[in-house]
Amino acid sequence: MKGTGGHVLYLDFDDTVHHENCLWHPRVGPYLSVPEGKGYVLFQHAELLEQLLLPYPDVQIVLSTAWVLRYGQSKTAKFLRPSLRARVIGATFHSQTNDHVFEAKSRGLQVLEDVLRRRPNAWLAIDDNDKDWPEEALGEFIKTHEHDGISESDVLDRLKQKLSQTFG
Repeated sequence: MKGTGGHVLYLDFDDTVHHENCLWHPRVGPYLSVPEGKGYVLFQHAELLEQLLLPYPDVQIVLSTAWVLRYGQSKTAKFLRPSLRARVIGATFHSQTNDHVFEAKSRGLQVLEDVLRRRPNAWLAIDDNDKDWPEEALGEFIKTHEHDGISESDVLDRLKQKLSQTFG
């Protein structure tokens, strides 16, 4: 499996790199349903994530977003900025996974199962969903803000510190 060993960042999209209220329309694709005038746009924090990862060029990304269920790994990765896209090595959901079994698991369990399969030397997960994260995975988890994702000041401070501790 590509990515065995190394450093891995598990990346959710909604509530992480943009506002939580992301919807999908068959003709439009993904869009945010948020109050106007607040400045919320899709992937508004992707550039921030890109900057945060600059000091860690060996960190690879595994997509841990439900977007992979709809679009597949390759198309989902194409939503990211080129430098982030180049880091993507996989997703927690893959072709050998049963959709219904996968969706029934907590995000934390999905990530932990991927960690056990991929065996990275170091890993970190950023996600808004902290429900039922396995105890052994909580030390590698950063909970993001539901509207401001990774840009919220407390989250950003914790993320910077954890990136340095984990990958520095």
